[in-house]
Amino acid sequence: LSGLDPAQPYFQGTSTEVRLDKSDAEFVDIIHTDSAPTIPYLGFGMSPAIGHLDFYPNGGKQMPGCGKNPVSQIVDLDGIWEGTRDFVACNHLRSYKYYSDSIIYPDGFLGYSCASYDVFQTETCFPCPREGCPNMGHFADKFKGKIKNNFLKLYLNTGEAKDFALWRYKVTVTLSGKSKVKGYVNIALYGSGGNTRQHQIVKGTLKPDNTYTSFIDAEVNIGTVTKVKFLWNNNRLNPTFPKLGAATITVQSGETG
Repeated sequence: LSGLDPAQPYFQGTSTEVRLDKSDAEFVDIIHTDSAPTIPYLGFGMSPAIGHLDFYPNGGKQMPGCGKNPVSQIVDLDGIWEGTRDFVACNHLRSYKYYSDSIIYPDGFLGYSCASYDVFQTETCFPCPREGCPNMGHFADKFKGKIKNNFLKLYLNTGEAKDFALWRYKVTVTLSGKSKVKGYVNIALYGSGGNTRQHQIVKGTLKPDNTYTSFIDAEVNIGTVTKVKFLWNNNRLNPTFPKLGAATITVQSGETG
């Protein structure tokens, strides 16, 4: 059974006979996309873990792309009916959109087992453990025989619009140069499976010999890394023309470690 943002009002906190629960089937996976409290945030979805696998994409409360202004949302690519529905219940409806995208991307939507979404954004829950990470959506049941815990809470990020699948990489850069500058560093990844856009991995004071780590949620599964593009910019004219480079760049795949 797959629960697509099971309802919160009248169901959350009730006994298992009333609501969806892991005892309802041999395998129950849940996608939580609108789990903020109904009062005052109008969250329609349930927040507690109730399945064998509970996925909380983007933290499970506010989905990227749902904060668009009402006009752009209602006059949507999918038409006025879908756009109006999205405006009213965008977070809630993301669950089925992620699910339908997961059918097209069997290797996408990897969920990382973590204590919370805040912890997921640190290095604690990365990369996937030896038994791998489950895939949110249609292929979640591939993980059926590997569940050890009573409840498994899983976190991941998605895109703002179709296609929603993203692949997580950890990028570590050690800078080289003579003097520190203010600015930002962008990295683009190239691989056997495709290339990413530029992702900003650090902004502020850039110091040579310092190491900076960031996560990239890439819009493509790059496969084997063939090239990394390193770009830095200091946003302002500097008469000393400082030079900055990368001494080393390490890319780690979340899926394989």
